[in-house]
Amino acid sequence: MLLDSASLYFRAYFGVPDSLRSPDGQPVNAVRGLLDFISRLVQDHRPDQLVACMDADWRPQWRVDLIPTYKTHRVAEAAAEGEEEIPDTLAPQVPVIEQVLDALGIARVGVPDYEADDVIGTLATRAEGPVQIVTGDRDLYQLVDDVRQVTVLYPLKGVGSPQVTDDSWLLEKYGVNGASYADLAALRGDPSDGLPGVKGIGEKTASQLIREYGDLAGIRAAAADPLSKLTPARRKNILEAAPYLDVAPTVVRVATGIPLPAFDPTLPREPLDPMTLEALSERWGLGTSLTRLLDTLAATH
Repeated sequence: MLLDSASLYFRAYFGVPDSLRSPDGQPVNAVRGLLDFISRLVQDHRPDQLVACMDADWRPQWRVDLIPTYKTHRVAEAAAEGEEEIPDTLAPQVPVIEQVLDALGIARVGVPDYEADDVIGTLATRAEGPVQIVTGDRDLYQLVDDVRQVTVLYPLKGVGSPQVTDDSWLLEKYGVNGASYADLAALRGDPSDGLPGVKGIGEKTASQLIREYGDLAGIRAAAADPLSKLTPARRKNILEAAPYLDVAPTVVRVATGIPLPAFDPTLPREPLDPMTLEALSERWGLGTSLTRLLDTLAATH
């Protein structure tokens, strides 16, 4: 099981009341919410391995170099250049989350110059058994692969009732499978990630073109072929988008071959560092959220 950690702790932060506070009055809703999420996921799905994948770089420069608008809307206007806009009361909770995961012995992996998506992509590609990716980010649908048993658990109301995303679900929803989802995303664009897409091509048209021409390369070849069935307007829009389409696949596709540090993905039965964990629990008032997770971990073996 691979956790898109930032996706989950953002969800916890906005879904759990900030009345959950440490003994000295600091909000710990994201910390406790994430612990509750992990407890529920482990209880429901019984993974033997669990990795909390982290954004060592939420907006890598190599992606920005290719598409300068990449994630620009997430950069706080008043923040230093390149800093992500994180709510004031969430940012201080992130180091606490990292310390708690480390004390628990839950593997936490981030790689300089790469996003958590890229860590997930590399781990999912290397895995030999079934993989469950837990994320609220549809970009990771591109990793879905029924043959390799890679699915995405997309939280709906919460992690207890996720949408289990496999190739058949994607085909029904988008008309493409996981292998073609990145091409669909590049054509359609994504304002939330600063990806302009191709003028006049929305989700349904992108899906139709992929089914007709196979992939992005086939669509571009059809646009360059005056005898193809593309309408003049669509041909023109695709050809004019050439500079964007030259780089979009590299930006949209998650990296699947990045160097990873050594780590142990085994789901711990008991905390790696119980004394530190106890101190963190007292300092931050982690209460039942931590004890519930510890009980769940102990019961899964």
